[in-house]
Formats: sequence, C-alpha cells, structure tokens
Amino acid sequence: MSRAFVKEDDDKGSEALPDRAISPHPNYVTAEGLAQIDVELERLQVALAAAGDDRTQRTAIERDLRYWRARRSTAEVVAPPNDSATVRFGSTVTIARDDGREQTWRIVGEDEANPAAGTLSYVAPLAIALTGKSVGDAVTVAGREAEIVRIC
Repeated sequence: MSRAFVKEDDDKGSEALPDRAISPHPNYVTAEGLAQIDVELERLQVALAAAGDDRTQRTAIERDLRYWRARRSTAEVVAPPNDSATVRFGSTVTIARDDGREQTWRIVGEDEANPAAGTLSYVAPLAIALTGKSVGDAVTVAGREAEIVRIC
C-alpha cells in the first residue's frame, strides 16, 4: 500500500523519546542504592511485558530502561565508612542550623537521594560542604551557617 493512503497519525507514539540525562559525576551508590536500581529494572521489565502493543507506553518504559541499565552498568558501590571521625559518602550527619533547628542527613548517590526522606546526593551543595568535616566544624551553605553535632 502506498503511504498516500495511510493516516499521518499511524506512527504517533512510535518515535523514540530522548534519553534521560545522565549525570557527568561518578555513579557512586550505597548497597541499598544498588538494590533500588535492581528493583526499578525489574519493575520496568514487568511493565514492559504488560504494555503489550501500546507504543506510547512501551516507548516511555524503554527510555527508562535505557537510563537504569546505564546507571546499573556504571554503579560503583561505596562501602559504608568504618569510622565516624569525618563526614564521607554513606555518613549520617546531624547539623544544628543557626536558627536552632537540627537536621539529619545521610549522604548517598544521586539516584537514591530524597531530601524529604533525609538523604542527600553527594554532589548536593550541603553534602559537598559537609564532606571531610568533623563534629564541631561549621559549614556555610546558601549564606546560612550550621554546625556538625553528630556523625554516624
């Protein structure tokens, strides 16, 4: 059949979506972060199988699979710190802010970071400011000062 007799919309949804951006930073992860990647890959495989012939859905899932496969292949598991003398990747840090609030953060990989749940990406400005510091040290982020009160 000639293309002249086919609707233009027939190919709608079959175009590949642009790939998700991948960070230029090393893909450091905790053991839990690596497990999260594996769970996401499994979830996407199941979703792809369930998508059937839905091209739009399959295209979105395939894009996410490409992202998570790339992240899995470049993941570098960082062992938890074996002491709490200084803040490092994997450390849990409690800070006292200059307004009297205390906050606790765990420094983790980019894909596992969730500030609302108390995890910060190791490339976040606060995590960068805290890394290498010890209890009693002060850091300034976004013009506000905080003191490290506990490292676990």
